[in-house]
Amino acid sequence: MIVRDAGAAWQVVLQTDHADLSGALARAWATPGARHDSVEVAAARHDDGWAVWERAPRLEPGSGKPVNFLDVDVGSHLAFYRACIAAVGEQDPYAGLLVSMHGAGIYRQRYGRDPALGLSRAAESQGLVEAFVAEQEAGYERRMAEAGATDEERWADYELVQIFDRLSLHFCLRDPEAGEAAEFQGYRLQPLGPWRVAITPYPFRDEQHGFSLVRRLVPKGTRAGVLAVAPERVAISIEPG
Repeated sequence: MIVRDAGAAWQVVLQTDHADLSGALARAWATPGARHDSVEVAAARHDDGWAVWERAPRLEPGSGKPVNFLDVDVGSHLAFYRACIAAVGEQDPYAGLLVSMHGAGIYRQRYGRDPALGLSRAAESQGLVEAFVAEQEAGYERRMAEAGATDEERWADYELVQIFDRLSLHFCLRDPEAGEAAEFQGYRLQPLGPWRVAITPYPFRDEQHGFSLVRRLVPKGTRAGVLAVAPERVAISIEPG
């Protein structure tokens, strides 16, 4: 779950709903490459493993705050990422490579693209983390060969998957109603109003593009659980900067 303090409530976005937005962003991209179908699969399915954990989302003891995605148990995180990588790779070997890179990249700050990224409990399980990253990186050559992909292609498409992931996370983690600016991987986001942003350079096909995000507003102090709260769909507008 992606959790943001929204005043009287916690805004909670399930990882699978966040990934749905990532996939929609990929499908709207103005300059798709030769393997963009696989990029779309990777963007839409990169967090499928979370579906198991999110069947019973946890609350922090004492505070009752829903457990944020960066604070989960690392052993569980690695287990469901392995399952996700295997499932996506079975559907599309090249998408599986990109999701493998994404999974390892979580523990490598997106391979240098996001120095602030890190699971809060990673240090407790550093041996497991290093084994997982080494396992995934050892498989890159085999996965590239299966997909008939080059090293240059996989890094360019990994970059795209990270852009779609981070742009979706902007609407999950920032305050899109009050408006917050952001900059990452060569793109600048400026707020225009509630759930409206301008992006520079503008990367989508249409001059103005609408997306949507499913979220839950969980009242603080409730013990009913995240899934007991009805989801709502908010409309997002991304416009040229």
